[in-house]
Amino acid sequence: MDIFIKAIQLILSLSLLVILHEFGHFFFAKLFKTRVEKFYLFFNPWFSLFKIKKGETEYGIGWLPLGGYVKISGMIDESMDKEALKQPPQPWEFRAKPAWQRLLIMIGGVLVNFITAFVIFWFVLYTWGESYYDAGSAKYGFYYAPVAHEIGLKDGDRVIYVDTFKVNTVSDITKHILLEDVKSLTVVRGDSTFTLPIPEDFGQKIMASGVRTFAEFRIPAVIDSVIPNSPAQKAGIMKGDSIISVNGQPASFFHQFQKAIVSNAGKNIVIDLVRNGELKSLTVHVPEKGIIGVGNKQPDFLKVKQFRYGFWEAAPAGIKKGFKILVDYIKQLKLIFTKEGVKQLGGFGTMGNLFPSSWNWYVFWSNTALISLILAFMNILPIPALDGGHVLFLLYEIITGRKPSDKFLEYAQVAGMVLLLGLLLYANGNDIFKAFFSK
Repeated sequence: MDIFIKAIQLILSLSLLVILHEFGHFFFAKLFKTRVEKFYLFFNPWFSLFKIKKGETEYGIGWLPLGGYVKISGMIDESMDKEALKQPPQPWEFRAKPAWQRLLIMIGGVLVNFITAFVIFWFVLYTWGESYYDAGSAKYGFYYAPVAHEIGLKDGDRVIYVDTFKVNTVSDITKHILLEDVKSLTVVRGDSTFTLPIPEDFGQKIMASGVRTFAEFRIPAVIDSVIPNSPAQKAGIMKGDSIISVNGQPASFFHQFQKAIVSNAGKNIVIDLVRNGELKSLTVHVPEKGIIGVGNKQPDFLKVKQFRYGFWEAAPAGIKKGFKILVDYIKQLKLIFTKEGVKQLGGFGTMGNLFPSSWNWYVFWSNTALISLILAFMNILPIPALDGGHVLFLLYEIITGRKPSDKFLEYAQVAGMVLLLGLLLYANGNDIFKAFFSK
């Protein structure tokens, strides 16, 4: 069921963005009186799930959910329709239009994706605002992955700066280490503050370790909720209980408690806790799933920083947020060209995991805006078969006054399609490998 909900969100998000992207091409094509033969969501080799003809354009839904397309008359695209190009150019064809009009037709999809992302961020900020757990309020510090302990960090330490970058929330630590050329951490430990050097290529080591989180807030294991009829309730655990240990091992922080529960799945455990100042020991049976039915709340121990925006205030804030995310994404691309970074490439499975297993409109729209930025940037890369490849050749034509030959464009289109298919297979193969062979 969780996979189904994630898949529905991903398909809905991508379908919306693909339609808007293709509409960008469609809009400028129509603006310059260029014939659009087909407008499709998803690809339709051999047959379509649905199609209808209106005017000169066939609208439809294909069966292969790898994107979508508009087929513009007189253009060398993924349809590889060479026969029409053997005839003299017609006034309604793409190839008959001035280079500047062809350029606008090609960047129309990317332009709409960028606008879509910024508009979504605008409305997300207006509707929900922004909030995050303030790292400065982490009274109990952070706990760290084993790879962090190797450079001298200890659970309870609080990183306040990564070089000169201030840590506002705990995820900033990993982001700055991976994306910036940083050399040191400023750490608060107890009453002392000191600088800890970051080894060269430490970012690569983080990726190689396979950890999902480098650092997290350390939260006391105080029970906030108990699910009715759960193993925890049957054992007598109550809201407000403070956990001390599990089977004699320290578990006073929630991450320790969770780890102890999961590692004892299918077994009986003894939990020592304090209730109203009194020490108690309770025996709990842990089901095979490693869940006993308790929870706690971070806001009880952390300060939440929240920002609200008026309707017009949210517009520039949304644009700023979009540009910041885009810049961070572009910085991440350098990681692809490293040994460990290329292993992190993912396909539809990775994209699906961006979405939660229960429906959340804030997360859905935030992720849709993120994916819209990614689609826009990836499409504008100067790779044949992508919009950016066409733009590259058009800019060459505008600057030199010489148009590349149709034969050259055909070969470039084929080369680009082979490259993109290879990347698609590799990225989705990575997802399959991780699903079956990663711990």
